[in-house]
Amino acid sequence: MHVETSLATHGSLHFTTIAEQAKRAEALGFDRLTIGEIRADPFVLATVAASATSTLQVGTGVAIAFPRSPMVVAYLSQNLQTLSNGRFVLGLGTQVKAHVERRFSATWDHPGARFREYVAAVRHILDSWQTGSPVHHEGEFYSFTLMTPEFVPGPMPGGAPPIELAGLNRMNIATAGMVADGLKLHPISGPGYVRDVIWPVLREAATRAHRSLDGFRVSGGAFIATGATADEVTAAREAARERTAWYGSTKSYLPALAHGGWGDVHPPLRQLVRDQRWDELSGLVSDAMLDTFCISGTYEELPERIAAELGGIVDTISLPIPESTDADVRFGRCLDKIRAIDSGRAG
Repeated sequence: MHVETSLATHGSLHFTTIAEQAKRAEALGFDRLTIGEIRADPFVLATVAASATSTLQVGTGVAIAFPRSPMVVAYLSQNLQTLSNGRFVLGLGTQVKAHVERRFSATWDHPGARFREYVAAVRHILDSWQTGSPVHHEGEFYSFTLMTPEFVPGPMPGGAPPIELAGLNRMNIATAGMVADGLKLHPISGPGYVRDVIWPVLREAATRAHRSLDGFRVSGGAFIATGATADEVTAAREAARERTAWYGSTKSYLPALAHGGWGDVHPPLRQLVRDQRWDELSGLVSDAMLDTFCISGTYEELPERIAAELGGIVDTISLPIPESTDADVRFGRCLDKIRAIDSGRAG
């Protein structure tokens, strides 16, 4: 099993510390650093992280697709793959309709078909630059028929970067199974939803597309609350409780909540949001509900618990970078034990 970490871009973001965080992730032995799109452009942050490291994979985790042209994303990906000497991973997501239309003022129509073509267009452009073949894509939503030599960046080290898609609902899961190199799971999924819903949808979609899932990477699947001490684990659990409440108030995440037996918590969470009573959200997430979506334990306890919950169904899990260096040796042993877990290649 691989272990990645992410930059916490939902809180206070200090651009001056990004290189430092990336170097620390590499020194600790993480396989990959991912950067989400919350309060900053993930491609900009990935550029800084890639420039500061030499072995760590760096990826967007995820960038929002529809507000950007596939051509723009192809150029960004090509640049980052070249800059990192083949260490970039392109992670893409759709976001939800309200944000695409009202926050980005972009188009949301036929999102499943549009997302499939979007990935195909990005891949076609990257492959064309890699092989020197003409860029020519004419589809239902996107058309790219002009590419003069002046604008061709040329081949990338290691070839075109892998493309992984974020997915929780069946549409995006199926899209990943049909056209992508991996699926990035939301932590609100929970191990049960991964086993019972995500893998069957992935397999069925791959069969429909006549493709194999060999080498396909499934990442995430649960919140991970860990630390060197019981108090640190408790603090991490409370942070996960807040995030669970936040996501649980959003209709898009209701299928995972309902599958875990917590669908009845969504309406009162939703009402608290309508009433702007943000501080009360986490109070509706019981310990039992939190345990459905969160795996907890100290560095010594965590590997066994991850193996029991996610072994055989995911290839990569995400852990936070420890704030203190005091327990780095213990954390390193934890990473080694997690890497020894057999992913089982559930696909």
